Amino acid sequence: MKKTDYAERDIFDVWLPELAPSAELVLWARSAPWTTPRWQQYAKRYRREMGEPRARHLIETLAALSQGSNFSVGCYCADEGRCHRGVLRALLKDAGASIIP
Repeated sequence: MKKTDYAERDIFDVWLPELAPSAELVLWARSAPWTTPRWQQYAKRYRREMGEPRARHLIETLAALSQGSNFSVGCYCADEGRCHRGVLRALLKDAGASIIP
């Protein structure tokens, strides 16, 4: 999906593509059905990507902002248990974010 496609479909205040899985990782994820080992590999690879300085800085910034502001993280996946946003939630929590269930 192109960046402009998102703008036409949704309303959001800020889009942070640095926190999305890389195109390479998304292609790999879509190449076969999810199994527990594939999901674990995906989560490990996504965590590695989020360990890069730009992503890590954004996660730390969002964690700090969460102390005084509310925000939501969205995605198109139906099941957070098999979506990068669930991993991102854990990364934000590990960075000290205030998480409201």
